[in-house]
Amino acid sequence: MSRGEAPLRIANCSGFYGDRLSAAREMVDGGPIDVLTGDWLAELTMLILAGNRLKGRPGYARTFLTQMEQVLGTCLDRGVRIVSNAGGLDPAGCARAVAELAGRLGLDARVAHVTGDDLTGRDLGDAVDLDTGERLAASPLTANAYLGGRPIAVALEHGADVVVTGRVTDAALVTGPGMWRHGWGPGDLDALAGSVVAGHVIECGCQATGGNYAFFGEVPDLAHCGFPIAELHADGSSVITKHPGTGGRVSVGTVTAQLLYEIGSPRYLGPDVTARFDTVRLEQEGEDRVRISGVRGEAPPDTLKVALNHLGGHRNTMTLVLTGLDVEAKARLAEEAVFARVPRDTFDQVHVELVPLGPRAAPAVGSPGGVALLRITVMDADPRKAGRVFSSAVVETGLASYPGFYGLTPPGDASPYGVYWPTTVPASSVQAEVWLGDDLVWRQPRTPAGLPPDTALDGGPGPDGDLGPDAVPGSGDGDGPVSGGAVEDVVRAPLGTVAGARSGDKGGDANLGVWVRTPEEYAWLERFLTVERLRELLPATAPLRIERHRLPNLLALNFVVHGLLGRGVAASPRLDAQAKALGEELRACAAPIPRSLLPSVYVSGA
Repeated sequence: MSRGEAPLRIANCSGFYGDRLSAAREMVDGGPIDVLTGDWLAELTMLILAGNRLKGRPGYARTFLTQMEQVLGTCLDRGVRIVSNAGGLDPAGCARAVAELAGRLGLDARVAHVTGDDLTGRDLGDAVDLDTGERLAASPLTANAYLGGRPIAVALEHGADVVVTGRVTDAALVTGPGMWRHGWGPGDLDALAGSVVAGHVIECGCQATGGNYAFFGEVPDLAHCGFPIAELHADGSSVITKHPGTGGRVSVGTVTAQLLYEIGSPRYLGPDVTARFDTVRLEQEGEDRVRISGVRGEAPPDTLKVALNHLGGHRNTMTLVLTGLDVEAKARLAEEAVFARVPRDTFDQVHVELVPLGPRAAPAVGSPGGVALLRITVMDADPRKAGRVFSSAVVETGLASYPGFYGLTPPGDASPYGVYWPTTVPASSVQAEVWLGDDLVWRQPRTPAGLPPDTALDGGPGPDGDLGPDAVPGSGDGDGPVSGGAVEDVVRAPLGTVAGARSGDKGGDANLGVWVRTPEEYAWLERFLTVERLRELLPATAPLRIERHRLPNLLALNFVVHGLLGRGVAASPRLDAQAKALGEELRACAAPIPRSLLPSVYVSGA
C-alpha cells in the first residue's frame, strides 16, 4: 500500500486476558478507528493456557470470541480491521472459532492466522536461561518465540478482516498494521521504532489513559476510563488519545508512566527493530492528546526471544495475621512453632515474608500497635510434603503460638507451579507462516531480509551519552551541597510527593520506573536515587543485582531488580508476585527533598 499522510487510528480494547469485555464495543461505537487491537498474552497467560489445554479446554483466549460477537458485524461494515494475539497456544483453533462465529452471525469475514512461534517439541536442550545462565533440564510445557509485525502486515495485505496470532511482541499489534498502511520496509528503522513505542504505550489498555497512575487524583472519572488510541503517522510519529466523553486522561504523565512499564535498557530489542527509548519526545498537543516523536531505531538483533514454561514442583502458602505489639517477635515465635513440627530442611525451598499493613515505623508509645501478615510458603517436588503435611502443621500451632493468633488460609493441598525460562534462538531458525482460512499464503524466508544487526545509528549515543546500566551509585547522597557550595534547604517528605512510579514484572526480574515533571526535579532525582539509595529504601532489593538506566528525555530513571520475583510470576512466593506495587512502596518512603521542589502544603507544614 502506498505511503499516505493520513494517520492510521489504532485502538486497543484489551490489556490482558480478563480485561473489560465491553471495551471492544466501546471502541468501535465511540468514534472512528481503522484497526481494533487487543493484547491477551503475558508470560503467565501462556502457562494458564497450557493448563487449560491439558484439561481439554481451548488453548486460546475465549473472551476474544465474546468481544467479536459484539463487534464483528460493525467492523466489517465500516472496514475496521481486527488484529489480536488472542490465539495464544492455538491461533489456528482461534481463527476457526472466529470463522464459525461469523458463519453463525451470517457474516462473510476473511480470517487469517499467524503460526511459527510455537517451538514446543523442538530440541532446545542447550537453551540457556537469560537470567540465571542455567541450561534447560526439564521438558517445557510451552516454548514460544516472539514474532514481529511483518506476518500481520502480510495478512492484512492479503485482505484479512481479522488477524489472529500466537506469541508476537505486544508492540507488533501496532507495528504490523503500520507496515501494512504506510509501506514500511526493514530499512525504515526510525518509523518502525516509533510504531514500537506507540504499541508499547497502548498495549496495556487503560494504563495509558490514567489507569494505575501514581497521581490518580488528577484523573477524572477513572471508574469509566476510556481505552487508548494511537494515531500512527507515516514517519512513525504518533498521537496517543482516547474517544471523547470517556473517563480517564491522556497526558505526558500518563504516557510516561506506561513507557516506563516493564522495560529494561533504553535499547528496546524487538524482532523488527531496536527502538531507542532514550530518544522519545513527548508533547501535550491538546486535551487528551500526547504527541510522540523523535524516536530513533537501530537494526534488530539476529536472535528472537523465546519464552519457555515448565513445571517446577508444588507449593503451598499459609498466611497468619499478627496484631498489636511486638509484631516481629510474634513472627519469630510463629516460625519456630511451625518448623518445630515440620522441619524447614525437609522442603526444597522455604520463603517467609512479613508484610506490614501500615507504616514501617514502630508504633508510638501508647498506640495500639500495628498489623502485619506472616506468609510462609514451601515448595517441593513432592505434593504430599508441600500439601497438608505442611498446612495442617501450621494450624496445629494455633493454641501454642503467639497471642492473637488467627490465619487467613485454611489447611489445603499443594498446587503445581510453573517456572518461566527466557532464552533466545537464531532469528533465521524461526519461520512465521500466514494462513488465510486453510490456505498458506506466506512463509517467512529462512534468512530474514533486512539490515545487519551491527548497523550503526547515524545520530550516535543518546542524549545522556550512555546507554549502559548505571550500576555504581553516584558520588553524592543527595543530602549535601549543591552547585556553588550552598547547602540546599531540605524537608523530609514521601518521595511520591514529587515523583511518580510504575513497576512490573520481567520474568524473574522486576522493573521500577520513576519519573518527575520538571528538569529541576530530575536533576535532584538523578543525584539522589542511586542504586545504593534504592537498596536502603527497599530492603527486599538489597542483596540483589540492580541496574539503573537514565532516560532524561522522559525525566525518568528505570531500575531493573534482578531476581526479585525468583523464577517468574507463577513461581514467585511474594505477596506482590508481579511487583505491581513496588513503585508505590518506593513512593511512600521518606526522602530529603529540597524545599523548593515540594508542594506548598509540605513546605508550610514543615
